[in-house]
Amino acid sequence: MNSSRNSPSSTAKSATFETIFDADSQRTKLVELEKQASDPNLWSNPTRSQQVMREKKRVESMVAIEGDLATRSADIAAFFDLAHESEDSAAMVAEDLQREINSLSQVVEKLETETLLSQPMDGANAIVTIHPGAGGVESQDWAEMLFRMYLRWAERQGFKAVINEEQAAEEAGIKSATFTVEGEYAFGLLSSEIGVHRLVRISPFDQAKRRHTSFASVFVSPEIDESIEVIIGPNDLRIDTYRSGGKGGQHVNTTDSAVRLTHLPTGIVVACQNERSQHKNKERAMSILRSRIYEYELAKKRATTKKIEDSKLDIDFGSQIRSYVMAPYQMVKDHRTKEETGDVSRVLDGSLNPFLRAYLSMRREELARQT
Repeated sequence: MNSSRNSPSSTAKSATFETIFDADSQRTKLVELEKQASDPNLWSNPTRSQQVMREKKRVESMVAIEGDLATRSADIAAFFDLAHESEDSAAMVAEDLQREINSLSQVVEKLETETLLSQPMDGANAIVTIHPGAGGVESQDWAEMLFRMYLRWAERQGFKAVINEEQAAEEAGIKSATFTVEGEYAFGLLSSEIGVHRLVRISPFDQAKRRHTSFASVFVSPEIDESIEVIIGPNDLRIDTYRSGGKGGQHVNTTDSAVRLTHLPTGIVVACQNERSQHKNKERAMSILRSRIYEYELAKKRATTKKIEDSKLDIDFGSQIRSYVMAPYQMVKDHRTKEETGDVSRVLDGSLNPFLRAYLSMRREELARQT
């Protein structure tokens, strides 16, 4: 039984995607970037070559996405054609059609999120630091739960997470952790997490099974490259070395290879113990310190926004940006955007994207009001 198909044709879809992505312009730009990359003189300037290759990778991604969307649209259109041939055909392709539509929906959702990432450093890798707050062992355990949550989120996104420093607490949890999330728009996405996170639960450490409230702070800075100059004078630094700590066994480092850097003018402290040699730990710590100082200076200039205030709030009652309630009911609620969900376990397992998108939408609206 034949009927007319109401879905748009693949040609129309392709034209729509080309309009959205300005595909012709992107392809022309890619040709120019490939020409620059093939110039031997480019590689004598490491800073410039990094910029060209980074932009080339971005444009290649845009061109590939446009092609992928056009292909997906054509596949869905073909399924619609088959479904309209007869009722039997419709039943045969229904499952495949739904799968393709769901897959396309996920891709479009990701692209919609990326349209919200317009700030200069949004595309950079993210350096994340977590500290427990008021609550002793409860908050130390909570800090470790957040640590795991972000590592799971990074894994879900296909990002790479490199642990730079992790200090285990005596009884449970962590005293601090610093790690780098490497991936496109990692900083832009995780910038929403700067601030104090509050947990309410029945304590696993309380024999009376009472409800406890715990706090931990999260700070995120962009990993900057050599093209951004951050001057650190030799007299501005205090360098300490110490024996790297672990949880025992093969993780114990028997040499004093861990490095802690204190930037005296700002009071910023970073540490790195992940590498085997003191030299590599110092090099990595300096990279993190430069990024932290860069974000610190940017934050001072963003006096009209709440980011720097959020990152400096006391890690205690009344300062949280998000609450994770596990008892007497189940709820995760962001106090800035009012985004919420009752599936706490899913969020703690790394399902953060709805909260990230809600924050980025709010940020865009605030920036629009300021202009």
